[in-house]
Amino acid sequence: MSKSFTLAASAALGLLAALPASAAKYEMIYSFKGGPTDGSEVPASLLLVGGLFYGTTYSGGANSFGTVFSITPGGVETVLYSFKGGSDGAGPWAPLIDVGGTLYGTTGSGGPANAGTIFKITTAGVEKVVYAFQNGNDGANPMAGLLQVGSILYGTTAGGDPIDTGTVFQITKAGVYSQLYQFFGGVEPSGPVASLIKLKNHLYGTTFQGGLNILGAAFEITKKGFLQTIHNFGSGVDGADPNANLIDINGLFYGTTPSGGIAEFGVVFSLTPGGVETVLHQFTGSPDDPGAPYAGLTYVNGKFYGLGTGGYGHDSTMFAMTPAGAMTKLHVFGKGNDGSGPLSTMILVGKTLYGTTYEGGDNGYGTVFKYTP
Repeated sequence: MSKSFTLAASAALGLLAALPASAAKYEMIYSFKGGPTDGSEVPASLLLVGGLFYGTTYSGGANSFGTVFSITPGGVETVLYSFKGGSDGAGPWAPLIDVGGTLYGTTGSGGPANAGTIFKITTAGVEKVVYAFQNGNDGANPMAGLLQVGSILYGTTAGGDPIDTGTVFQITKAGVYSQLYQFFGGVEPSGPVASLIKLKNHLYGTTFQGGLNILGAAFEITKKGFLQTIHNFGSGVDGADPNANLIDINGLFYGTTPSGGIAEFGVVFSLTPGGVETVLHQFTGSPDDPGAPYAGLTYVNGKFYGLGTGGYGHDSTMFAMTPAGAMTKLHVFGKGNDGSGPLSTMILVGKTLYGTTYEGGDNGYGTVFKYTP
């Protein structure tokens, strides 16, 4: 599956300088340069480990197949690894996770079958392929990040032969792979592109396609591979084509869709583990409410913060929303060198949100930014 469907610690706190009271709440802290010395196109969220942020770029780097980078809270960036596009993988789309001080991630393509890989990398930049997808029953093109539950990592692929509808899998840190479930398309969910989350002893996720309305679904799966659809998107003013992972707030899931809703600019919704959905906000596509969020939500002090790509020529925005659905536009991207097209969910560090934009900035290749509510 190509990227076109998307248009995706207390010690550290001492390193984060507080913004002066008079300063703007939004600040672009790094603009990617692209080319052979830096990455470009940033679809994934950041990860904070030991006072540094780590992330991936979809392209750029020494071989134009993407990078893994680190960046300080002050904006000093270092390319740790440039993918070669061969056996090591290419085009990382998903965020990294921290597994005991080693970073694990996925690439959407590359590897022996050009079906993507699972890799691990040290914070010093030593990379190793953990598993290479074969584009068979094991799946292909992982677009989502991994989820660690105990000693096992769980993930999804968006495609894979014979019917290109995706899988759910588990893998050990040493690379022992097991398929948990293969999606079958049609009225069943297909094409998962968002990371799984865990609630109690079950895993939950969404698919970009499939379901009764062919516009995506939410599902529950046990660790033994028993899957059931809990919600079908695309009915009436419901959202459609969910891209971002769900978040769990006190046992209730919250999420976004980039399309669907009354004006086809997406929605923010809540969902019970049993599948009862409530549409909290329908984006109108107006200048004050452009919507089209591919990124997920971040919960901060009783409010949800998110990012919208705008869509159909509208500006990208950052927004805040109350649990009742009242929306406030906080920042408009693309008016200067601040970036545009944010696809990734922001992370909260202390009192500050950190995020990335896929493109824009000084050089047009994406940015890292921070925002203090």
